[in-house]
Amino acid sequence: MPSNFPTEHRPLGNTGLRVSGIALGCWPIAGVTTLGANDADSIATIQEAVAGGINFIDTAYVYGPRGESELLIAQALEGRRDEVVIATKGGIHYEDGEMTQDARPATLRAECEESLRRLATDRVELLYLHSPDPNVPIEESAGALKQLQDEGKTVSVGASNCSLEQLQAFHAVCPLAAVQLPYNMLQRDIEKRTLPWCQENGVAAASYWPFMKGLLAGKLPEDGELAPDDNRRKYPMYQGEEWVKNQSFVSRLREAAELTGNTVAQLVVNWTMHQPGVTSVLCGAKRPWQIRETAGAASWRLTDEQLAIIEQAFAERGDAETNRTFE
Repeated sequence: MPSNFPTEHRPLGNTGLRVSGIALGCWPIAGVTTLGANDADSIATIQEAVAGGINFIDTAYVYGPRGESELLIAQALEGRRDEVVIATKGGIHYEDGEMTQDARPATLRAECEESLRRLATDRVELLYLHSPDPNVPIEESAGALKQLQDEGKTVSVGASNCSLEQLQAFHAVCPLAAVQLPYNMLQRDIEKRTLPWCQENGVAAASYWPFMKGLLAGKLPEDGELAPDDNRRKYPMYQGEEWVKNQSFVSRLREAAELTGNTVAQLVVNWTMHQPGVTSVLCGAKRPWQIRETAGAASWRLTDEQLAIIEQAFAERGDAETNRTFE
C-alpha cells in the first residue's frame, strides 16, 4: 500500500469521530453518468482507499437506480465495517427513471431504512438531507432526521446543497454535524458566510466538485473544445470567454504543480483541503489508480512559491462567472 495516502484525520463536527481530509465519493461507481464502471474495479477502489487510510466513504440513496453504490460499499467493506465513517443521504430517489426530490418525513425514514439494508449495517455515522425539498419545510425534514438519530439509525445528521439560511433553520431543529456543498478554486462563494458559520458552530464542511467536473483536474486538452454532446457545455465555466480564462488558469496551476513533481489534480485537492473551515474533500473514483493519485494530494504541503503562483493565477483570472447558489 503506498505510503503517500492520507494520515491526517479531522474532527467530524462535535461527534467525536475523526475523518480523513480526503473522502471517497461513491457516485461514480453507481455507473449512471460515468462510463466503464464495473463491480470488480469499484470494490477494489473502495478497498484500496480504506486500506490506505481514507476512512470517510460518501454515498446516497439515489446513487444508482437500484442502490448500486450502497450495495457495492457493503460488499467492499465486509469484515471492515468498523474501520470507516459512512455518510449517506436521503431525500432524492428515482421515479419513472428520473431523479425526484421528496424530503417528507415518511420518505426520509423509508429511504434511511432501505439504505441501512443495502449497506448491511444497523447505523450510519452521518445521514444527510440530500437537498431541500421546495414542497416541504426544511424544519420538517430536520425533525425527521433528528428522530432517526434519536433511534440510533444514524450517529449524526448533516445537510447538503443548502443555503446558509436553510442550514440555520435546520440546525435550530436538529443540530448539524456536517454540511456538504460545492467548493473549489473557481467556486468560492461559501467562503463569505457559510464556512465562517460552520467554524463558529462546530460544523464540519465536506466539499464536493473539487475539480469543477474535470476542469481543474488538468487533463482536458489545452486550447481544446468539448465535444458537442458533452453536458458540461451548459455550465458557464465551459463557455466562451470563461472557458478561455479557465484554460489559462489551469496552465498556471500546471506550472505550480510541476515545481514539486505533483499533478494538477493533487495540487488542487491539496489547496482545497487546507482552506479554512474545510474538513474533507470528496473525490470520486472508479479505479484503484484514480484514488491512489488523488490520495497523493495529502502527503505534502504547498510551498510558498506554489502559493504565490496560485495567488497570481487568481488575480489574472478574476472572479469566475458561476451558478451562484450558495454563500
